[in-house]
Amino acid sequence: MGAVVADDGPSGVKAPDGGWGWAVLFGCFIITGFSYAFPKAVSVFFKELIREFDIGYSDTAWISSILLAMLYGTGPLCSVCVNRFGCRPVMLVGGLFASMGMVIASFCTSIIQIYLTAGVITGLGLALNFQPSLIMLNRYFDKRRPLANGLSAAGSPVFLCALSPLGQILQHEYGWRGGFLILGGMLLNCCVCGALMRPLEPPKTSEATKEPAEKKPKKKLLDFSVFKDGGFVIYTLAASIMVLGLFVPPVFVVSYAKDLKYPDTKAAFLLTILGFIDIFARPICGMIAGLKWVRPRCVYLFSFAMIFNGFTDLMGSMSVDYGGLVVFCIFFGISYGMVGALQFEVLMAIVGTQKFSSAIGLVLLAEAMAVLIGPPSAGKLLDATQKYMFVFIIAGIEVTTSALVLALGNFFCIKKKPEEPHTKEEAAEREELNKSEDKTPEDAKVDSIEVEQFLKDEPEKNGEVVTNPETCV
Repeated sequence: MGAVVADDGPSGVKAPDGGWGWAVLFGCFIITGFSYAFPKAVSVFFKELIREFDIGYSDTAWISSILLAMLYGTGPLCSVCVNRFGCRPVMLVGGLFASMGMVIASFCTSIIQIYLTAGVITGLGLALNFQPSLIMLNRYFDKRRPLANGLSAAGSPVFLCALSPLGQILQHEYGWRGGFLILGGMLLNCCVCGALMRPLEPPKTSEATKEPAEKKPKKKLLDFSVFKDGGFVIYTLAASIMVLGLFVPPVFVVSYAKDLKYPDTKAAFLLTILGFIDIFARPICGMIAGLKWVRPRCVYLFSFAMIFNGFTDLMGSMSVDYGGLVVFCIFFGISYGMVGALQFEVLMAIVGTQKFSSAIGLVLLAEAMAVLIGPPSAGKLLDATQKYMFVFIIAGIEVTTSALVLALGNFFCIKKKPEEPHTKEEAAEREELNKSEDKTPEDAKVDSIEVEQFLKDEPEKNGEVVTNPETCV
């Protein structure tokens, strides 16, 4: 019951920016780690699956692709579930799905069955955890939200560094079936994280208790009105272009090193370097984004992060030895961490708390299409040219283009809103004041019209006509 109230974002509820919010942040850290690292970590079992089912590497690679496709493509479904049932119930069910998929997969006898279990069911379970955890983080943090986003995003590289070696140990000791079974048990921790998502409660007053009852019939399970917001449209377009090239370099950098005749262990160490730098880049970037001067311009910091990432790809295309690839991974880890820390913070700032649950679902759906196109198209380009240089160049151009779309679109197409710097408390007070005067939200604009009329009338009394750019429509 309380979870639905929290997702409605009742007026008068202030984000605590601490307290139980740190527990929510811890849960979000774990969920983010599982969601992003698990599709990559499960690849350590591919060689055994190839031997077991007599298939090719491309067949096993579909497991990771399906996991990512479910994580991104089920965004609108997750939004509907959250808006209908609340974050905590959805996450509890998602944790059960994620665990059940891996447990059932340990008994599978064909690769198709693994696609359906470890791919579809586990992917759906992770998606039902990932999106609600971000929504709850948005509820609990306001002033410290950039830092919270950076810390939670750090779960991805931390878990990647932990799950990959753990998967190798499990495969060596128990085989792929035992490894899948143990990983399925570990995914039950998603249910524990879901239990941490305690809903915020509105003030216990008669007026506050009546408001949710009045709003509930008007509530939309998926709010498409976010597309009326120019900032959201620009962000969605830019994010979709970005995803086309963002994930390509980490996928191909190890193969790039092997193609240069370096040992497998030395090539795999490149991802360790990238992940280690990424761990520190995300929280540090979150701290920088929370600075008083930077936060109102966070969208431009995000654009800079994407340009930095794209430029790193272009420079990485010129690497001809292992040292060059190490330098590339260091700078790519910094820029990749910045992008990971800022992407959802910027979306939260654009659409606000009320519409975030619907907005993130629609954005993830748009990104899902790009995720399915990006790496496979890069692979085809590599097959055609046999040169990694072109793969990195195309990825860099795509990410840089997305940065220009976001920065230029916001600069030229989005009007400045002087009311945005206000706190949520002030917004709640204004809302309550409007209600006390029996005004609808649309009637709130009357105040500005009255001020404009007053300023127009006042100069006429002095026999002058003055045009005030602040009040002209």
